[in-house]
Amino acid sequence: MDKIESHFLYPAALFASKKPHQINTILGSCVAVCIWDKTLNYGGMCHYMLPYWNGEGLASPKYGNIAIDKLIEKMYSFGSERISLVAKVFGGGEVIDFKNPQFHIGKRNIKLASEMLNERKINIISSSLGGKLGRKIIFNTHSGEVKQKYVQRQINDFSSDSEE
Repeated sequence: MDKIESHFLYPAALFASKKPHQINTILGSCVAVCIWDKTLNYGGMCHYMLPYWNGEGLASPKYGNIAIDKLIEKMYSFGSERISLVAKVFGGGEVIDFKNPQFHIGKRNIKLASEMLNERKINIISSSLGGKLGRKIIFNTHSGEVKQKYVQRQINDFSSDSEE
């Protein structure tokens, strides 16, 4: 079997290919949506940071409502049909403790993914969402398999040896 190509997906980006790839990304409060065509055996992933684009500046895949639609459009441009598409959703961890619920970006990102995929009638067949830990995920675009590893939280304790 040919060696599968690897692609690291940075935040605020998406990647899809008809050729088999292994897409890797690391998530905290961000969400990754993996869309796979179960008939044609290819897929893609988007990694967004915030749920909604506010209409100002560039409509980038930094925002979930832009990223998810762009990924679905890319799959359609490859010849996918909605009936063959399934989704796997990951991330949305609350890796930073905030007292104000307005800052619970992870929960807002999760809600957006669920609502958008439901509206577009794309079934979420697997997910790992929320919690307090980050995740590293690897998505095989040919098989549709996603591997996940939790990333432990680190406490930054900045101390100094110097005296003032």
